[in-house]
Amino acid sequence: MTAVAAISVLAAAMSACDSNESARDYAVPKKLCGVAVDAGDLEPFLPNGKGITVRDKSGGGTKVCEVVVDNKLALRATQAWVEEGKTTAYFASSQSLKAPEHSAEEERFRYSGNEAFGKTDGCVDERHGQELYTAVQAQGSDHSDAEAMKRLITAYTSEVEASAACKAGGLK
Repeated sequence: MTAVAAISVLAAAMSACDSNESARDYAVPKKLCGVAVDAGDLEPFLPNGKGITVRDKSGGGTKVCEVVVDNKLALRATQAWVEEGKTTAYFASSQSLKAPEHSAEEERFRYSGNEAFGKTDGCVDERHGQELYTAVQAQGSDHSDAEAMKRLITAYTSEVEASAACKAGGLK
């Protein structure tokens, strides 16, 4: 086989592989249950697929937003009221089987390559003695990037701090 023929066969094989790979045929959401997110921060944690649905699964004082790609849970964003005086590590332990290995801002944020937890600043429900915490868990993707997850949780938490839930002192 000549070099030209070998290159042609290799190129054809590579293009066939490319056409078999899944692609992202959906628009990355810009909001998670009313909370603005930067699609660029969210996108790396969403798998390839054809369709996306964002579901609000809130109840009992906890706001949960699920992102489903091709009928599989890809990402979950949570806002939860927790007893005042607890820590982000305490909150994370109730949400995850594995303790996040990284922290930022004096343990206010705890994160790993595919999930992160945060404590809001100033979101307090004085009537019930609770503070608002956040979580973003992207376990439906093979992508793992601790620094990207840190950016996502800090941006998400900042948006939650500016939300009506924070200002009202409780999830309605």
